[in-house]
Amino acid sequence: MLPARAPASTVLFEVSTEVCNKVGGIYQVIRSKAEAMVERWHSRYVLVGPWNESAAGIEFEECPAHGRLKWVSDRLREQGVRVHHGNWLISGRPRAILLEYDRSPQRLDALKYAMWESHQIESPSGNPIFDDAVLFGDAVVRLLREYARGWHGIASRVGGAAPGDGAGLNPREGSVLGTGRSLVAPGEGFRHAARHVIAHFHEWLGAVAIPRLRHERVPVATVFTTHATLLGRYIASGRDDFYDVLPYLDHAAEAAKYNIKGEHGLERACAHGAHAFTTVSAITGEECKHLLGRAPDVVTPNALNIDRFNVGHDFQTFHATFKERINRFVMGHFFPSYSFDLSRTLYVFTSGRYEPRNKGFDLCLEAMARLNAQLREFDLGVTVVFFIISQRATRSLLPSVLEKRGLLGELRAVCDGMMGEVGQRMFERAASGAPLEMDAHVSEYWSLRYRRTQQALRTGRLPEIITHQLEDEAGDPVLNYIRVLGLLNRREDPVKVVYHPAFISTTNPLWGIEYDQFVRGCHLGVFPGAYEPWGYTPLECMALGVPAITSDLAGFGRYVQERYPDHDSWGVNVLKRRGRSYHDAAADLTRWLLAFCRLDRRGRIHLRNEVEKRSWDFDWKRLVPNYHRAHEMALERAGF
Repeated sequence: MLPARAPASTVLFEVSTEVCNKVGGIYQVIRSKAEAMVERWHSRYVLVGPWNESAAGIEFEECPAHGRLKWVSDRLREQGVRVHHGNWLISGRPRAILLEYDRSPQRLDALKYAMWESHQIESPSGNPIFDDAVLFGDAVVRLLREYARGWHGIASRVGGAAPGDGAGLNPREGSVLGTGRSLVAPGEGFRHAARHVIAHFHEWLGAVAIPRLRHERVPVATVFTTHATLLGRYIASGRDDFYDVLPYLDHAAEAAKYNIKGEHGLERACAHGAHAFTTVSAITGEECKHLLGRAPDVVTPNALNIDRFNVGHDFQTFHATFKERINRFVMGHFFPSYSFDLSRTLYVFTSGRYEPRNKGFDLCLEAMARLNAQLREFDLGVTVVFFIISQRATRSLLPSVLEKRGLLGELRAVCDGMMGEVGQRMFERAASGAPLEMDAHVSEYWSLRYRRTQQALRTGRLPEIITHQLEDEAGDPVLNYIRVLGLLNRREDPVKVVYHPAFISTTNPLWGIEYDQFVRGCHLGVFPGAYEPWGYTPLECMALGVPAITSDLAGFGRYVQERYPDHDSWGVNVLKRRGRSYHDAAADLTRWLLAFCRLDRRGRIHLRNEVEKRSWDFDWKRLVPNYHRAHEMALERAGF
């Protein structure tokens, strides 16, 4: 068993380009895990990321550093690196350092040359993402080196022992901290001086510092977590048999093929340089073994802070509330062309980064086309509205979609006005003893406005299959596949499709709700990914009380499959895709969707109850010990 408390006299820096900076899934991992880390490490847990002024203005509260971090900040300022110290404005309010660093071409060229000289890592030219990762890595090295140097220099004066051998660190003489006083000023909050340092890095973008830290023998225990290998993501996007051929791939040749030799070389160097190497799932562990040349020491599954989503027994009420908001969208989108029974309509969705094949968008659409044919054949009287939520470059909302949404709002205002007038007139007539005559209660003004708005709402066109104007409509594979499959939102089609190439938010005029609220209002999430190192979307569904479908090519799906043999019975289906053809998987997915359509309301409520109950198994309090184990391993291997 791991100790309940963090190792004494140790500070943990967790480094990522997505600290206080929402970019992708790693932001969700670190953000949701932070509270559990603060519970273990308290103020000795410090997140480190690059300074992004626009993101920091929303997520970061700056405050002065004290003690050793103040000394380190001053040292770095002399070197051209500005340290922004404060708190990330999330649950647990963890301490955070955002680094604003030198971006000069001269500095970048020197760093690239040093990477080649020391590690034979090539550097692509004209690649701003790679360049920024290198510069951020340099700033992180400086931060950790000075932090370790501060202790090393002080320890030599007060009779302590510095961690590691400290070779090449050349402690600064005459340090203002070398006085025998406490290493930590009263405001810093460390209970004890931190003699040992752990640095935990996420993804190669945030981990460029690792090879240099090891090369310079800086006394820092390092952990590297890859959430997906870059090379694996490239290869999987173009091959159906990625995992079958994985053991036989030549990683160097594949990296050259995709023109990512520098990035791949850095990622391998980070994996081999770390004292402890982790990844998020067993299936990604296979990828690491063959493409990075090192199997992970620890698997660190992702989780959520489930309590953040928990609304107790009200989650069924919340489902009904937000389903009504989706109803409002559907009425505005479809009812101008034709109507259908909303009480017998199921809302099914998929979402994620725009990688149509990796995320399984293609398989979802194939299954929806087959389901459409089967629902027409069986005549179940059920309508399915399938939403695809992703992010694409768009020009604007479609004018027709926005117009109908506005007219629906006008019709609602008219109806509300009529109800107010009718209520007052009915009350007056009832009080006077007059008989009920409905026509007498509506004035000509409201009656005329009602008819005009209703007429303006009507259209002879089919409902749109997309809500936005894409910048590259002709080249969009999702839109093209929808058309090839004939999912055109005809009146007679039980399956309707809405492709929404922008994430849902309260500022979106079509919705006015958050993504989490949209998910709560849906009946089923479908995520049959072909390449998904973990996959947060089905787990988010669970936390929100929504059944989900994942696949055995997703880290989350594999985790559920291995640990919960009865998962199908409580609302998470794991589609078998590994070693099977696309069409066999599509047939199974269609069969499951049809079975879901056959469920009555009581059956769907039962599934929502069961899946919400099981979501607590994926809380960080249960899964974060895997991270603790990696940290302990790094300390031991570093000789601390």
